[in-house]
Amino acid sequence: MVEELLTAVLAAGVGAAVYLGAAARVVKQYERGLVFRFGRLREEIRPPGFTVIVPVIDRLRKVNMQIVTLPVPAQEGITRDNVTVRVDAVVYFKVVDPANAIVAVEDYRFAVSQMAQTSLRSIIGKSDLDDLLSNREMLNQGLELMIDSPAVGWGVQIDRVEIKDVSLPETMKRSMARQAEADRERRARVINADAELQASHKLAEAAEVMSEQPAALQLRLLHTIVAVAAEKNSTLVLPFPVELLRFLERAVPQPPGTAPAREEPAPAGPASEGPGPAEVADADALDAAPAPDALGGPADGLMLDAPAPEQQRKGLRE
Repeated sequence: MVEELLTAVLAAGVGAAVYLGAAARVVKQYERGLVFRFGRLREEIRPPGFTVIVPVIDRLRKVNMQIVTLPVPAQEGITRDNVTVRVDAVVYFKVVDPANAIVAVEDYRFAVSQMAQTSLRSIIGKSDLDDLLSNREMLNQGLELMIDSPAVGWGVQIDRVEIKDVSLPETMKRSMARQAEADRERRARVINADAELQASHKLAEAAEVMSEQPAALQLRLLHTIVAVAAEKNSTLVLPFPVELLRFLERAVPQPPGTAPAREEPAPAGPASEGPGPAEVADADALDAAPAPDALGGPADGLMLDAPAPEQQRKGLRE
């Protein structure tokens, strides 16, 4: 009798241990438990800690309530100003309603991922390149609203969306670099011109003050000499006022008739004009000279000796 009682107690203990082993469940702090009894969702959501279900009849589904980091693959699209870019992003979301996250959608992670990719391509087509590069905060907010609208019915809350990188073609990068270089050069020229304008105003004011006080110009000259001499130079260049030279030139009187006469070049005659008078006289004298035949020489061209000039003079006296 005692042995049968001990056997029954032992069997009951083993059965209870097996039942507890099959029914006992532990829900972690960052999880929530959903119980399906014969495939039907129970309204009660099991909190974190130790819980018990009915073996074989109930099924416990645990849902993670932590924030999930979901990277969005790079999407290639054309912006509103017809520039081809590749943009990737990251989505931070969490489950706020475990029942809808399990019942309303088959796989809420995959659904959020596909919605993020579609919304990213849509936001690329609606934006300009400048907005993608410099105004990402507004694009992030718009992208978050586009993903969060359908995700609310899935029991998912979009916490944050960030655009990570914008990849541009190499030709576009070179064009932007040239544009930035030209803009920096333009700003440098404007600043230089503004500095020159301000300096000219200051120099004009200084010149006006020095014109009223001639001693100021002399003091400035002495200061310049001191500054040059401080460099230990062996050569010293002193500026000489041009006004003094002009004053001395006007003060020295010039004797009359010392001014150099200006030689005017003779006008060049046309090429078709004939020879001058002197040339005509020479030509006539040459024509009047007697030929060898006229002087009584032989016809064969032999010339007689002409009398000397002294003999000619004696003949004239006789």
